[in-house]
Amino acid sequence: MEFGESLRLSLRAVRSHKFRSALTVLGVVIGVAAVITFVTLGTSLRADVLGQVGGERAPNVYVWAGPEGQNGGPGAGAQPVLTTHDLDQLRAIEGVESVVPRGLVPTAALSAENDTVAQRQVIATSPAYFDPGDFAAGRSFEQGRREVVVNQQATSLFDRHVGVGQNVTVRLASGDSVNATVVGVLNASEGGGAFEGLGSSEPLVFVPTDPFYGTTVEAVRSYLEDESDAARLVPDDYVFSVETDQDLVDQLEELLNTLTSFITGIAVISLVVGSIGIANIMLVSVTERTKEIGIMKAVGAQNRDVLQLFLLEAVLLGVSGAIVGIPVGVAGAYLAAEYIGLDLVLPYDWFAIAVVVGVLVGVVAGIYPAWSAAKTDPIDALRYE
Repeated sequence: MEFGESLRLSLRAVRSHKFRSALTVLGVVIGVAAVITFVTLGTSLRADVLGQVGGERAPNVYVWAGPEGQNGGPGAGAQPVLTTHDLDQLRAIEGVESVVPRGLVPTAALSAENDTVAQRQVIATSPAYFDPGDFAAGRSFEQGRREVVVNQQATSLFDRHVGVGQNVTVRLASGDSVNATVVGVLNASEGGGAFEGLGSSEPLVFVPTDPFYGTTVEAVRSYLEDESDAARLVPDDYVFSVETDQDLVDQLEELLNTLTSFITGIAVISLVVGSIGIANIMLVSVTERTKEIGIMKAVGAQNRDVLQLFLLEAVLLGVSGAIVGIPVGVAGAYLAAEYIGLDLVLPYDWFAIAVVVGVLVGVVAGIYPAWSAAKTDPIDALRYE
């Protein structure tokens, strides 16, 4: 039997049971639409997050010493072992534009006028830590001067809000106290400079390292491990970690891909349900057309002709569901993206994958019913009522 004739007979069989075929196709539509929706949302979310993280930021390299295998982001478990000499030597490495130290100074409290609040730490860094656009008021502190920068959450720590020009007292955990002047207040959305967004929801106080804190990647790592003062100061079980922005972007992308794959895997369950529906309807179709199969074989149809006929019918149902499911999935992704405020990024390669999946669903679901029809004995089929 020619392919064109098989296609015509398959289309006729599908049309003769429109409602039943529509319900069967609906199962595949839901499955494909769910996959397209979640993959599109995952692609859009990845593009949005990575665009914000990577964006137009300068290529930063983060360096710290901590326990080997320490989990967490840059600085997890870090210890203050880098000296001023190390910072000068790192600045001299070709390709390094600036070196921005950052460390935590243990404190007991902060005082302003007659008001005192508990504060367990302040962040010691350099003026280069901040970008000019980070400030809602004032400026960055100057190295070697008793000045501090706070975020907007820290201004409301006291009964009377602290602003630029006011004096505060930083009580160190050692028992000493340092009087300083607030010279800058960060924007509400900024944590500061190279570590944008750090702790934006909690009060932060930034102080200068002085007096509060007494292929470039490979060159930095080589210096730290072989020549630096820190190599002598770091504990034996600590290692130096050197990460770039791209390393962080890659880690984040891997996390987002894993999340998208997990959610998409759940959506694939709908496709499995759809394939079961196709298998069920094809088995019913074989039973209903037993006598027709007997007549076809009696007039010379081969097993492969019957197999082709029923397999093609199952593939038509699967492909129809995939083709309809694609726009339905895109529409679902668009509505969800609009709701959560994402720019829609369409994964066009998944549209082709969806059609292929539709074919595979039809083949897998229809192969047994088609094989069962092909193996039908023509004598028994002609006697079937």
